[in-house]
Amino acid sequence: MPYILSIDQSTQGTKALLLDETGRLVARKDRSHAQKIDRNGWVSHDPMEIYRNTLAVARGVVEATGVGPGEIVALGISNQRETSLLWDRKTGLPLADAVVWQCSRAAAICAGLSDHAAVIQAKTGLPLSPYFPAGKWAWLLQNTPGLSGKDLCAGTVDAWLVFKLTGGKQLKTDYSNASRTQLFDLRTLRWDEELCALFGVPRDCLPQVTMSDGDFGETDLEGFLPRPVPIRGVLGDSHAALFGQHCVQPGMGKVTYGTGSSIMLHVGDGFVESGEVVTSLAWGRRGKVSYVLEGNINYTGAVTTWIVDDLHLLESPKDAGTVAQTADPEDGTYLVPAFTGLGAPYWNSEARALFCGMSRTTGRAELVKAAEECIAYQIADVVHAMGRAAPVGLTELRADGGPTRDRYLMQFQSDVLGLPLSIPENEELSGMGAGYCAGIAAGLYPEDIAARLGRSTFAPQRDGDWVERHYGGWKRAVAMLLGPKTAP
Repeated sequence: MPYILSIDQSTQGTKALLLDETGRLVARKDRSHAQKIDRNGWVSHDPMEIYRNTLAVARGVVEATGVGPGEIVALGISNQRETSLLWDRKTGLPLADAVVWQCSRAAAICAGLSDHAAVIQAKTGLPLSPYFPAGKWAWLLQNTPGLSGKDLCAGTVDAWLVFKLTGGKQLKTDYSNASRTQLFDLRTLRWDEELCALFGVPRDCLPQVTMSDGDFGETDLEGFLPRPVPIRGVLGDSHAALFGQHCVQPGMGKVTYGTGSSIMLHVGDGFVESGEVVTSLAWGRRGKVSYVLEGNINYTGAVTTWIVDDLHLLESPKDAGTVAQTADPEDGTYLVPAFTGLGAPYWNSEARALFCGMSRTTGRAELVKAAEECIAYQIADVVHAMGRAAPVGLTELRADGGPTRDRYLMQFQSDVLGLPLSIPENEELSGMGAGYCAGIAAGLYPEDIAARLGRSTFAPQRDGDWVERHYGGWKRAVAMLLGPKTAP
């Protein structure tokens, strides 16, 4: 029987997923890697540890299931986006630890380019920020000793894994990952010479940009497989989840609930500008690219962690929905969780958190309810911002991540948006999305394989007056924090 092997390389660790010929998840294998944080708060990963773990979980998931290595027909890769690496093309060894997406060590470099911020955003769809690889590569090039005479390669985690898995034969990235580097022009679909010059990143050290379902070479997992198999599905993790949700048409969108949240809306085959959310490429497939709008929120699942670990209002995050249901539905308490500022669509890093609207009868359940509902309100803010920019309206929101098990939150989210909220039966959407992309390219899966996942749906149950009253209260709470002129 033919199988697809998919690697999901994330911030905390690496997973290998094995998918059968029907697209069903057969097994997974996980291995974590060290989070290297120094006294500056800079976050790094060891690239060789990530590669060793990739080989270990890929081999391990095959061995654990008894599947013959010869039954693997293709490999997919989804990866943590923005984490940036520098390595020597000749030796295949890293020249420094990877700079993780969370790390802001390139802040001074980006501050020095502030006069060019408008040009950078116009070309890349991204605000000038140390979050993106351009600044991280610039920092590595300026601060890594011994680079003279090296044949340099600069890439994100996908390019590093492709290079290593193919024995150094392929230096390639895909359109989704390239679109997040802040060096890639979303209109010309090329590495931009002006941007490379601004950041001091040589164009010839960057990978070739390939369709997400394109030819990334072959791998035998360093002799484990009896014959090399093609790498045919490579996407950044949020993009892979979008594909795994089968959001392949304009107007389809997904939200990934995690510590924070990523909301993506497929907007078609043309660049869409927005000052409130960012523009990226969803992927390149079948010779053409698709665009997305994306908004990222700092505190969603982390709010629940806060009320458990710091306020001690709950014993476990899984109790949040049950307790919220016991609250007074007319209580007007709101939490704006700006613990480290507010992300999209407000982009205010100086804001700080606020509880407001409490009465004398506000108690534990009402505070938990406010914490639950602020997650849905923040996502609604991003969805509405996308609606102001997108040429197509969102028709349905598809959700993934652990909090989708919280029925109170899911129903409230559907009610606030006035849209159906669709939840797949499987949570491994990033790894499965990359695996589906690879399987379709390899001819194993039909184009609609992701649409065949089982789903549950929450339909809106509230009328417009209810939405206006509750969401209007949230907007007033945000305005109380930021001021009426700064709240979209």
